[in-house]
Amino acid sequence: MTSLNSPAKTYAKTNLPEEPNDFIGRERDVADLRRLLETMRAVTLCGPGGIGKTRLALHVSHSLLDAYPDGIWFVELAEVSLDGPPDQVTRKTATVLGVAEEDSRPLAATLADALRPAGALLLLDNCEHLVDECADLTRVLMARCPRLRVLATSREPLRMAGENVWRVPPLEPAEAARLFLARAGAVRPGFPDGEGTAVAEITRALDGVPLALELAAARIRVLSVDQIASRLADRFRLLSAGDRTAPPRQRTLRAAIDWSHELLNEPERVLLRRLSVFQGWTLEQAELVCADDDLDVGSILDLLTALVDKSLVVVAGETAGEVRFRLLDSIRQYAAERLAAAGETAMLRGRHRDAVLEAAERHGEIAIAELPARWRERAALFFRYDAELPNVHAALAWSLEQDEIEEGLRICTAGRTYWIVRGRVTQWSDWSDRFLARAAGLPPSVLGPALAARAQLAVGSRDFAQAGEFAREALEHCRKAGDDFMTAAALIVLAEAHTRAGRVTEAMECLDEADVIAALPGQEWNRAYALTVRGYLQTRRGRLREARELLETGVQIMRDIGQLWGASHALIGLGRLAELRGDLGAARDRYAEAQPILREIEARPELARALAGLGRVALEQGDPRSARESLAASLRLSRTTGIRLDVARALEAFAALVAAEGDDHGSVRLGGAAAALREAAGGPAGTGSRLERTLEPIRKRLGEPLVAQLWGEGRVTSPDEAVAQALRAPAADAVPVPREPEPPTNESAPSTPGSEPRLASEPAAAPTPAVAPAPARPLAAPVTPPTTLTTREREIARLVARGLTNRGIADELVISPATVARHVTNILTKLGFASRAQVAAWAVENIPAE
Repeated sequence: MTSLNSPAKTYAKTNLPEEPNDFIGRERDVADLRRLLETMRAVTLCGPGGIGKTRLALHVSHSLLDAYPDGIWFVELAEVSLDGPPDQVTRKTATVLGVAEEDSRPLAATLADALRPAGALLLLDNCEHLVDECADLTRVLMARCPRLRVLATSREPLRMAGENVWRVPPLEPAEAARLFLARAGAVRPGFPDGEGTAVAEITRALDGVPLALELAAARIRVLSVDQIASRLADRFRLLSAGDRTAPPRQRTLRAAIDWSHELLNEPERVLLRRLSVFQGWTLEQAELVCADDDLDVGSILDLLTALVDKSLVVVAGETAGEVRFRLLDSIRQYAAERLAAAGETAMLRGRHRDAVLEAAERHGEIAIAELPARWRERAALFFRYDAELPNVHAALAWSLEQDEIEEGLRICTAGRTYWIVRGRVTQWSDWSDRFLARAAGLPPSVLGPALAARAQLAVGSRDFAQAGEFAREALEHCRKAGDDFMTAAALIVLAEAHTRAGRVTEAMECLDEADVIAALPGQEWNRAYALTVRGYLQTRRGRLREARELLETGVQIMRDIGQLWGASHALIGLGRLAELRGDLGAARDRYAEAQPILREIEARPELARALAGLGRVALEQGDPRSARESLAASLRLSRTTGIRLDVARALEAFAALVAAEGDDHGSVRLGGAAAALREAAGGPAGTGSRLERTLEPIRKRLGEPLVAQLWGEGRVTSPDEAVAQALRAPAADAVPVPREPEPPTNESAPSTPGSEPRLASEPAAAPTPAVAPAPARPLAAPVTPPTTLTTREREIARLVARGLTNRGIADELVISPATVARHVTNILTKLGFASRAQVAAWAVENIPAE
């Protein structure tokens, strides 16, 4: 027996192989492992094939050579056969260390004696196919060699006392890009340092797995980055040109996964291939979809645990109180190929879709309080569907592919609340429309609710005209099907559409009918929402006391049924109502009260509106700094939802803020941009009363010609440019302009002619009612019929409405700017207006486009 530090023989301090190229990234991982090895005696690096376990272990070991006086010893086990004689791991380790076997004594005991006094690190590489032997040897050495450390790499843990399992993560996006670019540069000298979007697409698709990235980079010899990115759908063919000197399992991506797959037993293989239908899942979902006569439901937990241990399934964290799992994309594609080879794809995809549908319908009923639940449970579902979105998309895609329109449409109907609350209405509307286009012949019980849900989505995107069309069609089918809940929902949406169009009588009739239905048991959501919509309507009519009672009742019912999102919707209405009454303190309190609820569930559209309300209040109270903070947050949120009318409203609020900060030019430009965006989104032309109030003093300071020019510049500004301008910090030398407080609205004041209607919407479009003090210069009152104007004057009025300056109109009509100016003066005189903006608004309403 010979000790490692015996004077009878001189040993090198290590047999570690040299690193073949630069080690890129993982600085934090290296530091963490170095610290871990200071305190833990047995550490196992676990992860799927190709994740970089061996390379990380070697790099860390090289960095620790000076810390181990008796060396660091590398034992490569990949080539050790699973079917070989017993004690192979011990024999391979003894050979590396130069320890000879003794007669009539276990080799492990001899090896332990040799290592007992040694301050050494033993690196056991690729243990996954010899886990039991590696665990047995490590256990003996740990017990008898107090100064020894063991660092192992394996696709599954050794599962022994004292083992610290360290999961090797994929590379971070920036690290993955650095690795790809470095390896590509080695293959093709002079390869550019950055390829932008295509490199990001490659690193994302390959999950930051180093082996896959290096195999992809090897293709740079003959393919561009864009070509590589476009071929990743067939990644196993693409990533098949690895280093000839590498072990066979590391030469191609398929070989790396084959190695792991071959180590599975048959039930593990069956579960792995069936899990490929998921884009992330919970244990309950795996049991529901994957179990059958061939795979007992009671075995799923243990099999799933085994796949996690063997680094084929990743624990993706916890959402809504449940642990979620996922497959790395390359493993998922590999497993999907296995599923197809087994002839199970259609069966499993169908089960997956049915599970998504069943859950969506149950959760949809919970969301709108058809089923009882606590608010905490409802809030958790929003985050569940953040995680479930890829599964929902996969289920919808399968339904379309199989022409199973009813099932897909039911998913769209059930999921509407979650997407509206989160501001994802555009995407969800697109899915709904694809199914509705093929919905001919579906029963009214499916088609009616689907159309009503689509109407609600249209309200969420602020397209009230479209919402009304869908709601009318929905009513026919919902009544025929006897679906009282969705009949009431469609009536409420139709009431909102009528109110938006100024048809107050029709709106009241719809709400009266909805109230009758909503008085039935189980209709509490509709009852409260109808009250909220009626409250917004009465606010718009100037009946503020009645509106307040309606909104407060709506808040209370929503709270009683545990639907705080619905309550927040009414709270925002109460905040706006308080603004109109001039009670800024109460307005601030209402907006602030809604915010914790909205932040809890990340309800972006509603939160943007609450923040906008706080910004307006702060501005009225003479606090532009707080106003900018709230309005900036509101604008950013509105931009992320893509709801153009909300962005336009936010830009209008910024126009007032920028004016208060002393930038008249910027204020007018933002106003013009807001007006153009509002019109593009189907809103009313011209300016609203709030924006007109902002522009009024600016006209006095700058004069009408300059204001008209700036307004035109704003109208041709893109939304992105306008948002950037709004968010830009005010100039240091800007002189704040004192802002006159807005007078409270009279309780009995009628609706302002030409004012902008703002409605409640189910469920995302929290409105800003447009009962504001009548502007000094009414924008669109048709005091003179269009026939009073000459043909040329009407032509010029249309061009004013397009935002053209005098010079622009002159160029358009091939006349002089002076002539245009005279015509504009005549138009203003005949119509009794004082600004081009008023002419523009009037022209849109009164002069048909040619």
